[in-house]
Amino acid sequence: MDNLQKIDLFGHIEKAKINDKVSLPSLSSLEKPENVSFKGVMGELASNLNADLAKPDNLLSDLVSGKPNVDIHDVMAAMAKAELGVTIASQITSKVITTYERISQIQV
Repeated sequence: MDNLQKIDLFGHIEKAKINDKVSLPSLSSLEKPENVSFKGVMGELASNLNADLAKPDNLLSDLVSGKPNVDIHDVMAAMAKAELGVTIASQITSKVITTYERISQIQV
């Protein structure tokens, strides 16, 4: 255990310096956000998920046909990305449904 080299991490971190001369933009100069609908956001997420789900199949068919730029690692990475996308989409769907149920229970 004594052969391990000790590293001083805090010695490598610079102290934060507060500069009083920094001016922040006022709220009136900020641009207005785009008016984006919930339907548009969810539709875009679904189309991105659909593209991510189709990519492993396309890469696999390119690999089988013998295209030189495709590697099995690319196919596996695309499959992992598609699986992660499905997991995130199902969690988002669950959260949206739960939120809708809570909102519908609010008494006016």
